[in-house]
Amino acid sequence: MTDNMYHYKIQEDAWHWEKELAERAWRIMNKIRSFEEKSVDVYKEGLMGGSLHAYIGQEAVATGIGLVLDNQDMMTMTYRGRGQALAKGADPFRLFAEMMGRVDGYCKGKGGPMHIASAEIGILGANGIVGAGIPIAVGAALTSKLKRQQRVAVTFFGDGATNQGAFHEGLNLAAVFKLPVVFVCENNLYAEMTPIKDSILNEHLAERGAAYRIPSIIVDGNDVRAVYEAGKEAVARAKAGEGPTFIEAKTYRLVGHMFGDSETYRERSEVEEWRTRDPLLRFKQICKEHKLLSEERLTAIAAEVREQIAEACEQAKRSAEPEMEEIFTDVY
Repeated sequence: MTDNMYHYKIQEDAWHWEKELAERAWRIMNKIRSFEEKSVDVYKEGLMGGSLHAYIGQEAVATGIGLVLDNQDMMTMTYRGRGQALAKGADPFRLFAEMMGRVDGYCKGKGGPMHIASAEIGILGANGIVGAGIPIAVGAALTSKLKRQQRVAVTFFGDGATNQGAFHEGLNLAAVFKLPVVFVCENNLYAEMTPIKDSILNEHLAERGAAYRIPSIIVDGNDVRAVYEAGKEAVARAKAGEGPTFIEAKTYRLVGHMFGDSETYRERSEVEEWRTRDPLLRFKQICKEHKLLSEERLTAIAAEVREQIAEACEQAKRSAEPEMEEIFTDVY
């Protein structure tokens, strides 16, 4: 292990969250879970084109990072990125509308489930190409540094992306120029259907960040507190001009790679074991144990969020489909 890499562990007696922060985290995680579950229902109805890659099980990563970002900060995501978009402040109605190909969507229905972008809230785009969001975020960070904008760029990617050339080029450039970018690797153990252990010999993917002399943090990606604390440190470093940080969030998707995935490549016992580490269940227990939020308040927030998501979905269904002429707009 190099000097640049270290483990980040939340000590039970060493963290102090206010009730307001705990409620924000709980609300965002429930918003992501409810949105993704409703998205599966919409996909089953045939109202969505392309493939749907659900984010269920990884909510703590998007939430922990989203809590430390300003509205002006920038973000790139993967095709599984609706959770990050919601954590950044995206409107569920406009997300649903985009996924259904409606004019009220963030990209007027042209992006669908896999290519969502919104410049107004700093979302530079989700990308269907593995690892392709990394150089975009690095470029945005370079712009921020040259213009002295004090904006941080965050890029989310999966474990499989660390085998892409764009990953290595992006990390090297960010390290050399000390760019204000945070690399967040959501290591859910599978690059689509390939176990990451079969394609990478590193024990920790954070070792790859450390190889470029980038401070690299390993966190429990199912513990929103750990992700939040690591993210807060990384963003502070970036805004202080100290350069990039690599965060490896060890997590797990509780559903298949995409809707319809047979999941024959992993044992059901493995999935069930990870269900016991469900980030929502864990944080709910933490909130009760530390008297941050009561059972009643936790239940009320979850119910309120589910209702909001259901209403947003129905509103999106009523949104108009774009006219044929829309094909010729926003093209360059």
